[in-house]
Amino acid sequence: MRFAGKVAVVTGAASGIGKATVLKLAGEGAHVFAADIDEAGGKALAEASNGKIDFVRCVVTRPADIEALMDAAAAKAGGIDIVFNNAAAGGDRAPIDEITPEGWDRTMDLVLKSVAMGIRYAAPHMKGRKGASIVNTASVAALGAGYSPIAYAVAKAGVLHLSKVAATDLAQYGIRVNAICPGFINTNIFTASLEVPGELKTQANAVIAEMSANAQPVARGGQPEDIANAVAYLASEESSFMTGTHLLVDGGLTV
Repeated sequence: MRFAGKVAVVTGAASGIGKATVLKLAGEGAHVFAADIDEAGGKALAEASNGKIDFVRCVVTRPADIEALMDAAAAKAGGIDIVFNNAAAGGDRAPIDEITPEGWDRTMDLVLKSVAMGIRYAAPHMKGRKGASIVNTASVAALGAGYSPIAYAVAKAGVLHLSKVAATDLAQYGIRVNAICPGFINTNIFTASLEVPGELKTQANAVIAEMSANAQPVARGGQPEDIANAVAYLASEESSFMTGTHLLVDGGLTV
């Protein structure tokens, strides 16, 4: 029960890494505010939690939604101890010689600006709270070429650097900021924007999982729980001497 009495906010909470992290934090005692655009998934998560999880609808490309999320969590629970800025999607797939300004901006808004605003609007509610911790989802794509489309990779590299500089800004208030860099994790992020029926997406996800298991030293596909465990570590007092850095959880993919 590392998080007994703690208040946590998780974005992108209704599925995949976000859902696994919500369940992990709530399972260890936190009161979790789970934010997503998926109302059905988010409400189902909350209804099954015996009051440990509150669902808040939040479109993270709208800064006003993020501000309202953080304000609502702090108002109801008395403050915020943990924030996991996780919501994102693959963004525009076009290469640099074809991408439109609009496609670039949409990706930056979703993947990078949303994290910056998550920090911005959470921080006032976290100042002075013992063990306050912000964790941001970056990616192996932030560390090298070839892991994702270019706009997503650049945005995730921005998340990584944002985590470092935000850590220096917020250290005076006792708030730590770190990032997590997942490798290929078996979630819907790779197929979410494909215009194909759901059963084909399921088949595609299975193929991706098999391919990823053969592409890295750890011979299994990464699971959302692998990332949730790492996020919980960064959110806990066990990592109290860590800030401005990242954990790479990729099954050895980058080596």
